[in-house]
Amino acid sequence: RAQNLGGWNVLAACRSASDSLSKLAEADAGVSVVEGVDVAWDDGVATLERAVAERVRRDGTRVSLLVNNAGILDRDDGLGLNGVNLEAVRRQLEVNSVAPMAITGALLPHMAGEGSKIAFITSRMGSIGDNSSGGRYGYRMSKAALNAGAVSLARDLAKSGIAVAILHPGMVATDMGGAGGVPVEESVEGLLERIEEATVATSGRFFHANGEELPW
Repeated sequence: RAQNLGGWNVLAACRSASDSLSKLAEADAGVSVVEGVDVAWDDGVATLERAVAERVRRDGTRVSLLVNNAGILDRDDGLGLNGVNLEAVRRQLEVNSVAPMAITGALLPHMAGEGSKIAFITSRMGSIGDNSSGGRYGYRMSKAALNAGAVSLARDLAKSGIAVAILHPGMVATDMGGAGGVPVEESVEGLLERIEEATVATSGRFFHANGEELPW
């Protein structure tokens, strides 16, 4: 499943396409790439909205699943209150908390309505109850803010039949997570399962990719 898109038509938004994403788009007619989408800037959000609107007009198909995955971890945000780099904290709040809500607000009019889903890829580090090690002020604050916003969105969209999934992918072997994490494919498998399981009844709950429900 991690390599099989199962008939989905995917619009992948990014600042600039990696070689692997470009090759995937070349090999699979169901994958299109929209570049120039820096979610930290209004112009980037507008670029994505225009691309989605054009797809809706052209094909008549609306968005069934929106995955908000963009995020940053600034390791220079300081250790201890006196050493906090406030600019790094602000940057992480902008990208990790504000941007996903901006993207969702821009694309919500293009969604398919009842039965569609919105997934927020967040982090366990946004859990207040699970914070046993401190530090990482900016990243923790930004992910906690994202979680709070996603829960509010879940409440507001329940009457429209749109489910909101709040998901921790695990510590994954990526540039951000490091080589010691779980394989990307394993994490994606779990995330896809959690998204498939998401309903209005479970909307707004916080899950690990492995199915464990996490504390706030």
